[in-house]
Amino acid sequence: MYFRKLLLTVCLLVMTSTGVTAEPLKIGFNYPQTGRYKDQGLQQRLGAFLAVEEINQAGGVMGRPLELVIRNTRGEPDQGADNTAELIDREGVEMVFGGVSSAVAIASGQAARERDRLYFGTLTYSNATTGSEGHRHMFREPYNAWMTARALGQYLNVNHADDDYFYVTADYTWGWSVEESLRAFSNTTDTAQHPGVRTPFPRALTSDFRGALEQAQASNAKVLVLVLFGDDMVRAVNLAHELGLTETMQVVVPNLTLGMVRQVGPTIMEGVVGGAPWVWNLPYEHNYERGVAFVEAFSERYDMRPSSAAASAYSIVYQYRDAVERARSTDTRAVTRALEGHRYSLLKDEQYWRDFDHQNVQTVYVVRINSRETVMADPYGSGYFSIIASLSGDEAVQTREEWVARRREAGKPPTL
Repeated sequence: MYFRKLLLTVCLLVMTSTGVTAEPLKIGFNYPQTGRYKDQGLQQRLGAFLAVEEINQAGGVMGRPLELVIRNTRGEPDQGADNTAELIDREGVEMVFGGVSSAVAIASGQAARERDRLYFGTLTYSNATTGSEGHRHMFREPYNAWMTARALGQYLNVNHADDDYFYVTADYTWGWSVEESLRAFSNTTDTAQHPGVRTPFPRALTSDFRGALEQAQASNAKVLVLVLFGDDMVRAVNLAHELGLTETMQVVVPNLTLGMVRQVGPTIMEGVVGGAPWVWNLPYEHNYERGVAFVEAFSERYDMRPSSAAASAYSIVYQYRDAVERARSTDTRAVTRALEGHRYSLLKDEQYWRDFDHQNVQTVYVVRINSRETVMADPYGSGYFSIIASLSGDEAVQTREEWVARRREAGKPPTL
């Protein structure tokens, strides 16, 4: 007995001295390090790394340290799908998350589905992600185009009910979704009265945006809706300013992020209206303590304010950690069951994962970009957002009946 105890003690000492720890729990992070959406990709990376560090400092997931395995999607759907396959098949990750672009998220999610792994979309706003292309292996953390449009539509109907609109839209699934939804909720479905132009994606040229904006200028519309994202939005808003459109039209960008408005700057962006699932000043205004702690930690660590992209990636890592611990397993089915219907409050008010489509239901915010003076009053030069309206998640989201109708239109079954 004495020798067995001595042997056990020696083994424990050897394990401790050699740094042997529990096997890491690998999760795959699939985001654009390059391309048009690289700024939003960087914000995701910073948010994800902060979450992993905090979780590991607190003991990991069921005693196992989290390990991020990253890949560059380059903003390309095929690359995103190939990365997902490699992360699962070669790296052995238990789940994958990321993506800026709904086309990338949808393709990546299908690759995860084929390998019985979960995929969490970070910046994917197309209705199709959890709608016509939804499946049991896909969970979407941010809102979708329908939710954005319903909140924005209410605001626009009050403030611009009698105005003509002009749409400039990225020609892919996200752009189509947002334009269709916003037209429906702002009563601008008549394309003769409210015309629009679609610009190529992902390789639009400056001349494409200039041509579209010159048509907007000639239309005499009062509301310019730029259904563009990332660097495309940045270029288009700069061109709109150059043409004088920011002075004569109300510019609406349905999906605004801090990175995008920061690239353009407050002088040009002032007065632009858009939607957001989260902005960094929200936790302070509503005393969401956990949200404030995240903003403070992120700002101190990276010397900048977090965007909604960072918040989404950060939230996903925590949501996966919590679901695994509730399930006491990394098994895909067990984690799925732990997520479905789960309600939580993290960086804002209560959110929940719907069981029938895996859409995250949450409050939607309408924001306006502040004056340069207000922007620069923030210690990090990021006081961009005034929250001017909001809509609860249950009011904004599609009903089950509406979701089923869209699935049937697409020839898909009425369940995931």
